[in-house]
Amino acid sequence: MENRIIIEDCEKIVTKVGLEELGGKEVLLTGATGLIGTYLLYSVYVFNQSAFKPIRVTIVCNRELPIHLKGLGREEWLNIINGDLSEDPTLFKLGIYDVIIHAAGYAQPNKFMDNQLKTLRINTYCTQYLLGPVKINGRFLFISTSELYSGSDDIPYKEQTYGITMPDHPRACYIEGKRCGEAFCNIYAADGKIQSKIARVALAYGPGVRLDDSRVLYSFIKKGLDGDIRMLDSGSALRVYCYVADTVENLWNILLKGKDITYNVGGISHTSIYGLAKRIAQILNVGVTMPEVGNGEMTGAPKNVYMDISKVKDEFGKIDYLSLEDGLRRTVDWYRQYFI
Repeated sequence: MENRIIIEDCEKIVTKVGLEELGGKEVLLTGATGLIGTYLLYSVYVFNQSAFKPIRVTIVCNRELPIHLKGLGREEWLNIINGDLSEDPTLFKLGIYDVIIHAAGYAQPNKFMDNQLKTLRINTYCTQYLLGPVKINGRFLFISTSELYSGSDDIPYKEQTYGITMPDHPRACYIEGKRCGEAFCNIYAADGKIQSKIARVALAYGPGVRLDDSRVLYSFIKKGLDGDIRMLDSGSALRVYCYVADTVENLWNILLKGKDITYNVGGISHTSIYGLAKRIAQILNVGVTMPEVGNGEMTGAPKNVYMDISKVKDEFGKIDYLSLEDGLRRTVDWYRQYFI
């Protein structure tokens, strides 16, 4: 099977975390064709290669599997349901599961702003529905977002930090949808019948996306591969990126070992958007062109995304994060393998 880079990453994840507790279990994974879903799926693939009791996974897809997942489509442990999670007929096809990981939703800002009602429904109504078919004492993991902290100047954001946005915020469909989804998770956790966990993820990146992914990091890679990275603005916004393998290692730890309900899942690689462009340009040996007039800032985008991740460090001992330079090189190498 191809996907050498992804499989190498997931071999390290499985070695560090261990998925034996899930052997023989039924798992539902939404958002399986996204970046995080890809690494969750390949983690199971790696584990199942030598498992006495394989993990059986059901995924929901509303379009064709991307090229990097087509090989997994033939695995006996994988069941694929075709449908749209924002619609009742798809939800009604689902069964009962030992574990549900709800990673579905539009993570790309331009997509969730173009699909606001679906974005809101997937994170609210769908989240409530999915909390139902978890077996007693089963586990549920909701992939939330650092965008809940939007409007706060209390940086770095701790899990107790309050975000301050209004329902008419340009990104409200995503922010308020995730906030409501978290509320459902907390209600079910308080009931005590299932173990419900929340992971607020920020700026995961790496191999395993579709070619049309428009997030800024992938946009820079595609522009650089074409010969030049043209900035849309000054790139002054600040970000802290996290390589997807580190993100998913933390997600498995939260699902299987988490003592609390809510966790920040981010990285340690601080940079500005301009600094990110410069790093990618250096890897690709191309230039960075600045605009004469900046006019491309994403509506409502935060100026600084920086989370306190001390909880995962203290609870799981996670301190070994891949550097931004090494993560970008692995991502560029993967792009060259699949899209050139």
